[in-house]
Amino acid sequence: MTDPMQDRPAQQWLTGHAPEVAAAVARLTAQAPVLDGWARRLAEVLARGGRLLAAGNGGSAAEAQHLTAELVGRFEGERRPLSAIALHADSSTTTAIGNDYGGEEVFARQVEAHGRPGDVLVLLSTSGRSPNVVRAAERGRRAGLHVLSLTGPSPSPLSRASDETVFVGVEGSSTSAVQEGHLVAVHALCAAVDAHLRGEVRGEVRGEVVATGVRGAEPAPAPLTTPVVARAPRATGERHVVVVGDSVLDRDLLGRSERIAPDAPVPVVDLTERQESPGGAGLTALLVAAGGAGTGGTRTTLVTPLAADEAGRRLREGLEGAADPVAVVGLGHQGATRTKTRVRVAGQSLVRLDEGGPATPQDVDGAALAAVLATADVVLVSDYGAGTTHDPVVRAALTEAARRVPVVWDPHPRGGQPVPGCTLVSPNLSEARAGAGASGPSTPDGLAEHLATRWGAQGVVVTTGAQGAWLAAPGSEALFVPAPVVAVGDPCGAGDRFAASAALALAAGRVPSEAVVSAVGDASAWVAGGGAAGWRALRHPSQEQGVPTVAHDADDPVARVRAAGGTVVATGGCFDVLHAGHVACLEAARRLGDALVVLVNSDASVRRLKGPGRPVNDHGDRARVLAALDCVDAVVVFDEDDPRAALDALRPDVWAKGGDYGGAELLEAPLVRSWGGRVVLLPYLAGRSTTLTLARGAALAEEVR
Repeated sequence: MTDPMQDRPAQQWLTGHAPEVAAAVARLTAQAPVLDGWARRLAEVLARGGRLLAAGNGGSAAEAQHLTAELVGRFEGERRPLSAIALHADSSTTTAIGNDYGGEEVFARQVEAHGRPGDVLVLLSTSGRSPNVVRAAERGRRAGLHVLSLTGPSPSPLSRASDETVFVGVEGSSTSAVQEGHLVAVHALCAAVDAHLRGEVRGEVRGEVVATGVRGAEPAPAPLTTPVVARAPRATGERHVVVVGDSVLDRDLLGRSERIAPDAPVPVVDLTERQESPGGAGLTALLVAAGGAGTGGTRTTLVTPLAADEAGRRLREGLEGAADPVAVVGLGHQGATRTKTRVRVAGQSLVRLDEGGPATPQDVDGAALAAVLATADVVLVSDYGAGTTHDPVVRAALTEAARRVPVVWDPHPRGGQPVPGCTLVSPNLSEARAGAGASGPSTPDGLAEHLATRWGAQGVVVTTGAQGAWLAAPGSEALFVPAPVVAVGDPCGAGDRFAASAALALAAGRVPSEAVVSAVGDASAWVAGGGAAGWRALRHPSQEQGVPTVAHDADDPVARVRAAGGTVVATGGCFDVLHAGHVACLEAARRLGDALVVLVNSDASVRRLKGPGRPVNDHGDRARVLAALDCVDAVVVFDEDDPRAALDALRPDVWAKGGDYGGAELLEAPLVRSWGGRVVLLPYLAGRSTTLTLARGAALAEEVR
């Protein structure tokens, strides 16, 4: 008897293939929040003139090109074309690079050529192991691009090299099923991007993974009741922030020091590299143009005194020629361009040399200045005490601007007092004390309210470094926004980062309290990422052999610790109801190294392990509670029954587990040892467990009945 399907091979193949495709789409649907996050970022980047780069090999190349075609053309509805380039589609370039540099460089070199900090790179690979795609991801992250990958079902070199990954298919899925899942993901992503660009999306979407280099700030509190200048942005991608203030030219002389001078007890520095970049208000303007967490960059204009000398020319070039360019409106400038030159060795400044200045404005054209400010959605005053905020023409123009649009004022002890009506004034604690005088309040919350009344500002936020910030309106109680915990870092430029982020948030239509929450998070990440020196190093990567480049990812504690040669520790579990036993183990684990990553079972995984009545708390809440602990640096949620796949992706130096596992080797121990990792058991705190806690609660409830 013949099989009737033998004569219908297409039907036979489809019948067997359909379950694979269904499984791939089902797993993709479970990761829809991640795709929504990608779409939000892409919409912000593309709307402000950023670019998407995409690449893949074979069938993945077709799907990558499908993505760029939908963005440059259209997906479902009419909209303007978006900038998207398929790197593999240029056959002349790929073959030329392959001939000259080898196959592994065919995408990476194009990423280096076309990508700009803040752009998005999407890489597709069913295996996640193609060397040219992995190399492109690594190069993209070093260049400041946000790298997204679509891969097969398992962690891979590509997923480890990317910022975010969507895994398609299940174990055993065929290559064709994974590629078909990739196409579904591409279509879903395009539909979501269009929805964001049409303004159809409200609220936030939470992903499955919580992993931060610095623990995140709390959600935005309720807005202040103080009247706020409410002016919505003109249109997506058309927000305009005008920065007004004093600029300098920052120079870094980088070198090595291996000996002491014979003629004086000072180190001898062998210079290997020189870097120049705008500082003061120039740095603030560059940060506004580049964007911050939760906000894309925006059209930025800097109004600053600018000398007609060689250093002034280089200062202008550094702004107008930046990856995220800043338009410059130069005011008259007294004296030569102010420059600050630092001699740095191994990331540390040995000496700073200042010359030029005082950079006080002169012959200011009031009508021209007013015309520039009239185009602003937000004005940011970046005062460095050189005289701009004392100039009467500048003050008159800023006073008028504060009546129409939000004005953020970052003050300086030598600068002018903020003009009345500012939406937000952001002194640090010492600046606030100087502004309040000897008779002013001593506490930051008291200072914030006192200065808001004294300066006639809608809100004053007093920043207190590692503690956080205090925001108050005249006659109101202060709102405290705690800073994420940062173990080490460089605070240089954190005030500029704070003010820039606050201005970006206000330009995006957020209220002052939301702007402060965003700014606190960005400033903490800035400190963790190496401050101004780390930012300049990212912009000017060293080409000299032997010269370390500070290029930390502020959102990745593992990368920072590994870059510094530290030890990454991981532990894991359900952590359903956090109790003293959990806390004791977590604190002990953190002492084993320099960063602790907690792997948490997802809700589905807990149900399979513990039964249908568990978990009591969903994995989003469990992850957030864990991330709030000082001893925890990052939290990752995994869906499998055991943590081996998550461990293989993370590859910690130490895997720590509670001592109740003693007596039998852990299932994951051989895997951890395969890359040279250690397995450490921790003391078990007797009498503490989630099961006992829940049982006691149930017994008490029964007694009450």
